[in-house]
Amino acid sequence: MSERAFDFLHVNDRPEKPRTKGITEIRGPYYDPMGPRELRDILETMGQYVDIYKFSGGSFALMDRDTVEELIGICHDYDVEVSTGGFIENVLVRDNDKVEDYVAEAKTLGFDIVEISSGFLAIDTEDLVALTELTADYGLKPKPEINVQFGAGGASDPDDLEREGQQDPSMAIREGQRHLDAGADLLMVEAEGITEEVHEWRTDVVYELANELGMENLVFEAPGPEMFEWYVKNFGPNVNLFVDNSQIVELECMRSGLWGKTTSWGRATTFRREE
Repeated sequence: MSERAFDFLHVNDRPEKPRTKGITEIRGPYYDPMGPRELRDILETMGQYVDIYKFSGGSFALMDRDTVEELIGICHDYDVEVSTGGFIENVLVRDNDKVEDYVAEAKTLGFDIVEISSGFLAIDTEDLVALTELTADYGLKPKPEINVQFGAGGASDPDDLEREGQQDPSMAIREGQRHLDAGADLLMVEAEGITEEVHEWRTDVVYELANELGMENLVFEAPGPEMFEWYVKNFGPNVNLFVDNSQIVELECMRSGLWGKTTSWGRATTFRREE
């Protein structure tokens, strides 16, 4: 990496890639088509701060193979891993006999991570853990999603989600532990039902998940600056977060201590004891 501009200005200590903490996952094609030129521009400027690039909504199935492989290749040029996003639940419902084909295709195209989501599914934990094991068998990284809200993942109205009812966090904890035992390194924590599409944030759930499963094993979805600010304030600059690609710079400025909002400006800091 070349010399940082204004390198005499303080920034917080951030782990080098490949990171095991302070992970930033960004959304790829979905709200934004995100072609190769845009992706390369983003990673040329901010690639050192991005760890995972996530396709959303099955967007890869709209593209030709060459484009998908090109996007994945650009990410790999900048040491960024690529995730399928949580599309596997759609495959389970509509193409149940093609689940293994889906994982195999992800491997062939060069994906690194298969996210295993279940926000819309009524499915046994045993079956979800079997998907984690299947993904690992293909040499890919399983990234199961855990949540406390049935219907999570579709930007539903808060009243609609409230009628669905929330799940006991202890169930998400038990499921998450099963996935970790089966070979998952990271768990995605869905924001809906916690900080998104709710009348009041359920920050108590965040603490419960962190205490029981370990912060180092969790990536929290934070689809808005007020959300990732809360995580940085309460868990420090090296909390693992998933944000939209448009928010990379704002998040990293907050992590680094360069900038912040009214309640976080000047507060984010780190300490590393000299060897």
